[in-house]
Amino acid sequence: MSKRHCILLGAPVDCGQRRPGCLMGPAAYRVAGIAAALGALGHTVEDRGDLAPAPAVPASCPNPAVHALPQTVAWTRALAEATRAAMAEGFPVVMGGDHALGLGVLAGLAAHAAEAGRPLFLLWLDAHSDFHTPLTTQSGNLHGTPVAYAAGRAGFEAFPPFPAPLPPGRICLYGIRSVDPEEHAALLAHDLVPVDMRSIDEQGVVAPLRAFLARVRAEGGLLHVSLDVDFLDPGIAPAVGTTVPGGTTFREAHLVMELLHESGLVTSLDLAELNPFLDDRGRTARLMVDLVGSLMGRKVFDRPTRSFA
Repeated sequence: MSKRHCILLGAPVDCGQRRPGCLMGPAAYRVAGIAAALGALGHTVEDRGDLAPAPAVPASCPNPAVHALPQTVAWTRALAEATRAAMAEGFPVVMGGDHALGLGVLAGLAAHAAEAGRPLFLLWLDAHSDFHTPLTTQSGNLHGTPVAYAAGRAGFEAFPPFPAPLPPGRICLYGIRSVDPEEHAALLAHDLVPVDMRSIDEQGVVAPLRAFLARVRAEGGLLHVSLDVDFLDPGIAPAVGTTVPGGTTFREAHLVMELLHESGLVTSLDLAELNPFLDDRGRTARLMVDLVGSLMGRKVFDRPTRSFA
């Protein structure tokens, strides 16, 4: 990966779920030194501060469980515009915020990709497939819907139409280990087979990721990486409200990031679901920044010795 102009966008989205705290995520990444880490690797860094949602307009959904729909639509509009603009000027790094931010981020990236005449690919590093729609979610939490929105599923009438929905071959759900039965049926109906943790246990970290990256390269695609804190095992990353045991280890996660760096294919990044209120002295925020460093060029032997005491 060549040196990039990294554009930091704070997305203090806290409406996609019901456990408060994700709105503090952008500040935690700044305190953990994300700008300095990128600058030390030779990238230029522009921090555009925290975004604000667009003006809210009335929105409704037949599903009474849905939570904070108008606020989420407002964030989607704001993030789509900001991400689209940043993508035209550099390498966007969207610092969340819960994963409802993906609704706007992916819409903005898809609009840019359509303008550029290039296919958009999505690597979703997450414990969850996030393939619900506002009509199917039982929790009502819209952080579980961005992949369905990007894939063009019905049920998003309250949201702006998604520009150029992504076909299944351009979506890789990697590290998945928590999928509702209805989501699973929908994934099968859309020919979208996740790379779940069993697949990773059987094949290793490298093979399924390289197969996906080969498709991106063959089609000359733009590659967005969405990194959810719960992609990591909660033993090393406790600051998330949706912990699922059995996530990737420290070594596995860094290997994924280094492979992505070596591919030279990544064109944008978002960091989702960090809840600093649940963290242990900034441990998760620092780990996430370290992973960003590996994605952007830090090598394994560059890591300092660190104590969490």
